[in-house]
Amino acid sequence: MTSTRAAMAPVDRGEDRGELVRRATLLNRLTIGWNAVEGVVAIGAGIAASSIGLVAFGLDSGIEVSAALILAWRLHQERREGCKLDADDRAQRLVALSFAALAAYVSITATVDLVGGHEPDASTLGMVIAAVSLVVMPVLAAAKRTVAHQLGSQAAVAEAAQTNVCTLLSAALLVGLLANAVAGWWWADPVAGLAIAATAAWMAVRTFGADSLEHTCCS
Repeated sequence: MTSTRAAMAPVDRGEDRGELVRRATLLNRLTIGWNAVEGVVAIGAGIAASSIGLVAFGLDSGIEVSAALILAWRLHQERREGCKLDADDRAQRLVALSFAALAAYVSITATVDLVGGHEPDASTLGMVIAAVSLVVMPVLAAAKRTVAHQLGSQAAVAEAAQTNVCTLLSAALLVGLLANAVAGWWWADPVAGLAIAATAAWMAVRTFGADSLEHTCCS
């Protein structure tokens, strides 16, 4: 099987790499802006509707912002001379920890709601934000993944993967919200929350176990 290292084709120096860093920075700023708005709206709508699925989605957006800020720090290291491997590894582990934190919180809260029979209200605003995210996230994730592979940064790959996971979470959330609003299936909301938690846990393990990239060191 082709390794992660072999699959990447980084540009290590010169104007080409500088352009890649600028593109990665622009995409990173778009990620921060979008997820900041999405997180505030989702958490607000989730609190209003007592929906753990929406709150979990909003928290994931917040963690996406934190991961993007971590990546911003990682990209800033490109201004330094010498090996970038240590910076990349630290950033990668911090992204993994953000996944783990989300999984722990949401799994506990969603289980309590499911066992306790907590019935959330329908949320039109929540369904709108989930639907819009379902359109925006795949496009943003694809662009970030392409640049990350060209840079040869595992931290950037991990952060792009987190954006891609947001697409799956948007779909799970939208299904749960629609099921509750249309069919009155209150349990679909905490189940959507548990799906978000399980996905976040999987991504935490995957990110922790990802290969470091020897070619993040410029020779």
